[in-house]
Amino acid sequence: MARLPRYGIPGQLQHIIRRGNNRRAIFASDADFQFFRDALVEAAGRFGLVIHAFVLMTNHLHLLATPFYADSISNTLQSVGRRYAQYFNAKHKRTGALWDGRYRSTVVDAKHYLLKLMNYIDMNPVRAGKVAHPREYPWSSYAHYATGDAGLNSSWLEPHERYQALGTSPVARQAAYRQLFRTPMPETELNSIRDATNKGWALGNDRFCQEIESLGERRAASKGRGRPRKLDLVE
Repeated sequence: MARLPRYGIPGQLQHIIRRGNNRRAIFASDADFQFFRDALVEAAGRFGLVIHAFVLMTNHLHLLATPFYADSISNTLQSVGRRYAQYFNAKHKRTGALWDGRYRSTVVDAKHYLLKLMNYIDMNPVRAGKVAHPREYPWSSYAHYATGDAGLNSSWLEPHERYQALGTSPVARQAAYRQLFRTPMPETELNSIRDATNKGWALGNDRFCQEIESLGERRAASKGRGRPRKLDLVE
């Protein structure tokens, strides 16, 4: 089946995933994480991609971002992907493709899913069994939003207006964000996020999907619901 074209909608929140080739490691040390983070920040600033949340895992990464331009996401990931692959291959004395082909992305209804996706992204290390609590994992946006900790120079993250609406002060917003993690996300919501990202459908209610389709990009949702397949491509 042919892949659906990616969404190119300036100003529209998107969930983005990039994986290592054959699910192999793309980060082997803290220096690797930091090099990628710095390259990402530089490329995002150059190509107009505002990043709201992130997590860097051993063999993949998640971003929650808003593009200024139709090609902001593709240009950013192409730039950082090439630069990082050259660095990683030289440092670890390897050859061949580092990335698993195309990145995956989908548009997101910020009103209903911004905070859920931030939770989903920051909880990734917990679901993977790397840590017991997201505060223990350094390469995500959790500390920035939950405690105001900028230990990893996370000031480059841009809080979305939906996060800003959690409170009237940084302390209030941080407390409200921590509260979101006290209750596990229902499996149905986890599957909705995974399904939308794997299949490239818009993540939102029917009205949101209709609004996306009205922009003339492409269909935003499946024509019918078939038997769910096993969702094992997105953590």
